[in-house]
Amino acid sequence: MALISIDELKPLSPQPKYAPFALGFRPFFLGAGIFSVLLIGLWLAFYKGNLPLALFIPAEQWHAHEMLFGFAGAVIAGFLLTAVQNWTGVRTPSGKQLAMLFFLWLAGRLTFFIPDSPSEIYALIDVAMFPAIMIAIARPILRAKQIRNAGFPVILAILTLSNMLVHAQWLGYAQTAATGFKLAIYMIVLMMVVMGGRVIPSFTDGKLRTQAKRWKAVEWLAPVTTLATLAAILVLPVSPFTALIAAVAAAVHAIRIAGWYTRKYWSMPLLWVLHLGYGWIVTGFVLTSLAALQIVAPSLALHAFTAGAIGTLTLGMMARVSLGHTGRMLEPAKIVHLAFGLITLSAAIRVCWPIVMPGSYSTAILVSGLFWMAAFAIFVLIYAPILIQSRVDGKPG
Repeated sequence: MALISIDELKPLSPQPKYAPFALGFRPFFLGAGIFSVLLIGLWLAFYKGNLPLALFIPAEQWHAHEMLFGFAGAVIAGFLLTAVQNWTGVRTPSGKQLAMLFFLWLAGRLTFFIPDSPSEIYALIDVAMFPAIMIAIARPILRAKQIRNAGFPVILAILTLSNMLVHAQWLGYAQTAATGFKLAIYMIVLMMVVMGGRVIPSFTDGKLRTQAKRWKAVEWLAPVTTLATLAAILVLPVSPFTALIAAVAAAVHAIRIAGWYTRKYWSMPLLWVLHLGYGWIVTGFVLTSLAALQIVAPSLALHAFTAGAIGTLTLGMMARVSLGHTGRMLEPAKIVHLAFGLITLSAAIRVCWPIVMPGSYSTAILVSGLFWMAAFAIFVLIYAPILIQSRVDGKPG
């Protein structure tokens, strides 16, 4: 199946100077970058006792929810709205329609802080975003009859369910938030596994003219073992069986990423940041296996997936997609290389520091959070003009 590039879609009229809603990646990537800085800043201030937040839910759950459904949700929306148009040649929402989707996401972030806002209204607004994105990408996928990509609307449907499980507990209906969070984390990991397998070796081979090794069994086992680990975690979170399943998943993903390896990519920050990001998925499964044996805390495995894989891969993908889809050379500003280093350090500190120095856990959270904020602040500073202005080559998108 031949892919149809956005670049091949001819402009119907001269492009305006500013186009913040020309294509999905623009508002959602910028929104994700700004929100991630504000979110971690608020969380650190609350965690250190400098900001007394009067929340109707546990602060840790609010932090987890906004990282998954707020920050990661925006990145997923921006990426899929852009990628599906690129895959199918069928336009996804832009202009007013895209603005409505973006402000629906934004409303889900802001409604939470409106005093005396009914919890039911907040839940309804917040849950609505993923179904809206699902409909927006399902139409072009169905129109193009791309069965290969039909799994992405399904993942969005499961993310919707996971968000509903979280809100169900907040509304007092059932104790389902923990299940909702685990389901959301693994669905996002699954999306990174699928997309990472497509784009990381492709980007690497295209840039360096190398040839990544791929094995059919490994490519098939990568998503299967991811889902199997999810099932085991939900049913038997602490057991040798779950440890074995997670260890198999770690081995499969390690073999997969080893097949993509070439020392040449260390000279290309836009490439090594993606490989390191996928490497955090391997680390997450290793720690999941150890947590199932009660050797390490389960939170370390979860943060390997979130602070590590999600944080690093999203920053790397946003940096690359934003350049490529605005007609620019795939060479980010030097300071963006610093951002890649900072997000890597942020993840390493958040996951490894508590293992090495458990007595200074709160310090690890503070330092990791500050590095995270600095990394995404750099992204916003450099990429805000790129995301707001029209393509430099005059094409739409």
